[in-house]
Amino acid sequence: MTGDPRPGPPARLPRRSYAAELLRLQAELVKLQEWTRAEGARVVIIFEGRDAAGKGGVIKRFTEYLNPRLVRIAALPAPTERERTQWYFERYIRHLPAGGEIVLFDRSWYNRAGVERVMGFCTDQEYHRFVRQCPIFERLLVEDGIILRKYWFSVSDHEQERRFRERLSDPMRSWKLSPMDVESISRWESYSRAKDEMFQHTDIAEAPWYVVDSDDKRRARINMIAHLLSTIPYHEVQHPALELPGRPPSSGYQRTPRECQTFVPDHAATLPGR
Repeated sequence: MTGDPRPGPPARLPRRSYAAELLRLQAELVKLQEWTRAEGARVVIIFEGRDAAGKGGVIKRFTEYLNPRLVRIAALPAPTERERTQWYFERYIRHLPAGGEIVLFDRSWYNRAGVERVMGFCTDQEYHRFVRQCPIFERLLVEDGIILRKYWFSVSDHEQERRFRERLSDPMRSWKLSPMDVESISRWESYSRAKDEMFQHTDIAEAPWYVVDSDDKRRARINMIAHLLSTIPYHEVQHPALELPGRPPSSGYQRTPRECQTFVPDHAATLPGR
């Protein structure tokens, strides 16, 4: 048996229940954003898990109504030659939040304990140095006042393969499937062992790992966001009431004639049933 041992999956969350609760939670995320801004708090949320575990879908719903100037997504590409010569954590440090910001790491420094470890992209010495330094690094972040949350999205082998096959046949999502993703199927147990070892070293009291069962994407999104909100003591920030002023009378301004400007063609006018 290659899949993670787990009880039988619960019934899929109905779309109507999911949509209503997601909207309520997104309203709470707006409150969290405003509390973070007002308090000058710094929040880091790490999203880790296997390929096709649903991390991107959660991040998309998480940020849907938030201000991108305050809530940023850090999804780093492979390191450059210069970055490979730096201290491993260095390129991640520059993406950490300033006061009033939330940063979502779509994969993070844990690449070293996952794909780099399994695929041989780092040496044993580099890996063991990482698992020694990572708890120290994260304790320093928390000690300095950063709110750090780490989520592992757990998907079964059968569900991962099903999602991969969907991507193969969907031209809108085929870009999400890479040769590295395909390789992960044959290395399922290697990734499982790497994840277990990673947890042993980095599941610390100051920054514990929280596991999200993500075979049902709807449940995963709801459960992760609800849990995050329950762990941060935010509150609604009161804003001064605003009123729109009346428009002042015209002072003689004339709009530029349409023929003097270049408008985009009215493609919408060509659609059937307009």
